Amino acid sequence: MSATISCDLAIVGGGLAGGLIALAVQKQHPEAELRLIEASSHLGGNHFWSFFASDVAPAHRWMVSPLITYGWTRYDVAFPGHARTLRSPYYTIDSRHFERMVTSALPAEAVLLGRKVLAASSTAVVLADGDRVQAKGVIDCRGAGDLATLDLGWQKFLGRELVLAAPHGRERPMVMDATVAQLDGYRFAYCLPFAPDRIFVEDTYYSDGPEVDAATLGDRIDSYAAAQGWQVEKIAREESGALPVAMGGDFEAYWRSGGHNVAKAGVRAGLFHPLTGYSLPDAVRTAALVADTGDFEGQALHDLLHAHARRTWRGRRFYRMLAAMLFKAAEPEERYRILERFYRLDEELIRRFYAARSNLGDKIRVMTGKPPVPIGRAVRAITGVE
Repeated sequence: MSATISCDLAIVGGGLAGGLIALAVQKQHPEAELRLIEASSHLGGNHFWSFFASDVAPAHRWMVSPLITYGWTRYDVAFPGHARTLRSPYYTIDSRHFERMVTSALPAEAVLLGRKVLAASSTAVVLADGDRVQAKGVIDCRGAGDLATLDLGWQKFLGRELVLAAPHGRERPMVMDATVAQLDGYRFAYCLPFAPDRIFVEDTYYSDGPEVDAATLGDRIDSYAAAQGWQVEKIAREESGALPVAMGGDFEAYWRSGGHNVAKAGVRAGLFHPLTGYSLPDAVRTAALVADTGDFEGQALHDLLHAHARRTWRGRRFYRMLAAMLFKAAEPEERYRILERFYRLDEELIRRFYAARSNLGDKIRVMTGKPPVPIGRAVRAITGVE
């Protein structure tokens, strides 16, 4: 027999955005009745989320500090004509640790696992098993809306956590190794040293299409490991995906596609860095915004998060312009030159860039100097004129 579950706030989707909102609200409003609803059997999916310390404001670090699984004080980049070590702390969250921390912070009855959602409104969630969650307000964090409303490129990847027969010798992350062959767009290897004999290696592409050929990318990871002299004993874990890179689009159409008049967060709200596709900094900011308001009424939540997402989208035109230059002004095999030039700039500028907080001086500095793409093609990419 179906049941009605009543609460103050229902969060649909137990990934990064939904889990962080639940943590923040539980911390600041322990009296509020929460329900975190996830269709799968566990929270967080199968992910490693990485970020720079400067991506998260000091006032919000309490939210992510307990979630950090690995951390380093510096990271490396390498390109055919330039290599560099940057003095920026870098952290990784393992989704398995994320799940443990979220479930331990919430009351047992607050987490609903294995509960597929058929429909969500501003105040109710209908579950596939016939149950209904009735709430003062609902936030939908179930992933992307209709991406056809946006003009997109893709950052696609396959990553493997490798257990090695001997130490790999890496002390810090290699965030971009673009010395690899440039195939299917801007390609780089990404490496995170978790232990002396354990390293996560990802084959990543800024590509025109989202299709991930897992077999081919797996072979390329094998080749990369062999080129480093690493003998792989086993693959402990594997993940793959395609992150949207936004060059433009209709924000309002995208927002509506995720559900009429329903509050949204995460990628479903269009809250991701237009050029990197990363959503953790935005997920932290959104969780803090929801927790700070304390008003969980459905229409109020919708208006709050719609205004926040719209303001964020409008404020990131610069990054969408750069994404258009990357995808439309540069030949696929030459796209690495844009990133190579970028990584010659000031470290503080780079930190602000990844946090999507570039100031006017940063934007001028990024756009001045000898461009790594033809001027005519760059102008056409920026203006949209063919």
